[in-house]
Order: sequence, then structure tokens, then C-alpha cells
Amino acid sequence: MDIKMTVEEREAFLAGLHVGVMAVERADGPPLTVPVWYDYEPGGEVVVVMGADSLKQRLLTAAGRFSLCAQDETLPYKYVSVEGEVASEADADIDDTRSLAHRYMGEELGDMYADAASGDPSRRITMRPQRWFTVDYSKMG
Repeated sequence: MDIKMTVEEREAFLAGLHVGVMAVERADGPPLTVPVWYDYEPGGEVVVVMGADSLKQRLLTAAGRFSLCAQDETLPYKYVSVEGEVASEADADIDDTRSLAHRYMGEELGDMYADAASGDPSRRITMRPQRWFTVDYSKMG
């Protein structure tokens, strides 16, 4: 029995609303693994925004790659994990932050979040998935 997702299934799942778990390697210990808000459109790149001075940003700049896992925590369990190199890195603007905040918090709370964060320098990172790992236990029958 094959419980892997098809290309279409995995891309649709990753595009769904999940808090991602990002893993970034570090030289002095185990990988840093942290929850992140992300965006993804099928066939495109994973987009994350983070504080410009954060540990994950510094590690990500040094490593040049990361992994991201998204999952359903209710039966039947499913997950998609992607790995890839950083495709782009740039200063984020308020629209980058607002877009993710709207995705995760809705328009009203998202605007409040983005406005509160507007003075903090951020970076916008993209990654084109190069390796995929998937499981969909609903395929067990």
C-alpha cells in the first residue's frame, strides 16, 4: 500500500493553512527547529518572513538551505516535508508581513499584527522545494 501523496496532492497540502516547522542546520549543535508562518502556491516557492536579527535568519544565511514540514495533527494524519536551497533573500516590507499575518490571523488581527511589527527589520526568504517527503494515512483504506 502506497501512502505517499501525488504531486498534485502534496502541492495542494503544502498550500493549505498549516504552521510550518522549519529546520536549519548549525555548526555548533543540532539543527534549529522552530515553528514559522509560510506561504506556498502550487509549483512555486515557499515564502517565509523573519526578523533580520533572529537566530534562524543568521543560521539560514550561513547554511543557504532549510527544511520545512507541514502536518495535520488529526486523524488521518498527513504531512509534507520539503527541503531546498534559499532561492532569494531580501529585506521584507510591510506588505510581506501583512500578507502572512492575513493568512494566519485574518484581516483585522493580521493588520494589527503587521502594524505592530512594522518597525522591526525583517527578511523575506524563498525556497524552491527540491526534495519532498510525504505521508497520507487516509490512503490506508
